Amino acid sequence: MVETYSKNANHNMRRPVVKEEIVDFMRTKQAPNIGFLKELAEFAQEENIPVIPHETVAFFRLLLQSIQPKDILEIGTAIGFSALLMAENCPEARITTIDRNEEMIGLAKRNFAQFDERKQIQLLEGEAQDILPGLDDSSYDFVFMDSAKSKYIVFLPDVLKKLKKGGMIVIDDIFQGGDVALPIEEVRRGQRTIYRGLHKLFDATLQHPDLTASLVSISDGLLLIRKNVEEVDLLTDEN
Repeated sequence: MVETYSKNANHNMRRPVVKEEIVDFMRTKQAPNIGFLKELAEFAQEENIPVIPHETVAFFRLLLQSIQPKDILEIGTAIGFSALLMAENCPEARITTIDRNEEMIGLAKRNFAQFDERKQIQLLEGEAQDILPGLDDSSYDFVFMDSAKSKYIVFLPDVLKKLKKGGMIVIDDIFQGGDVALPIEEVRRGQRTIYRGLHKLFDATLQHPDLTASLVSISDGLLLIRKNVEEVDLLTDEN
């Protein structure tokens, strides 16, 4: 049994923010996972490991096949499902993925060894906050962030430095099951750090003159950000 997420899963991510029947429709009507991606998605479901749900998978297929990024950075590897999905849909891309969880790292390494046939994926082990400054600036054209939700705003200044002008960031699980639309007093105390971090993220990005940003109500929400200038000053408390 995979122990990491068995007791401490963030159940807010499992609360639909659109009608449940629409969620079910999106998950059953769109082209299914096949082969090892189907196997990994089923394993994640059985072990309560949070990987992107099927409606997000379908969105990623279309997005990635359309823009075909060449250098991808991922923060939050888990079992490697999304990295392998990106590799399948961007066969010429180089993918760097970061994770700190030893149990997930072990599973991801096993899955990459078995399924990363073109050897596209490099796994960096450790804290993203420590690793990001050491990566080359302006070296990535696509970034996927799917890690600790309260840390998105902490990682973002470094991520923007590593992103090329015209590049895109996709940030997952930004609605917290709808909690972000509530007054903080109505949010459970254990979720308020995440709530504050996400609102700092929204304040820093959604109306920034040097970014183009869009909220997408798929799964627990995506934030898409395009970097429009070489250097972006977020003017946040985290800088």
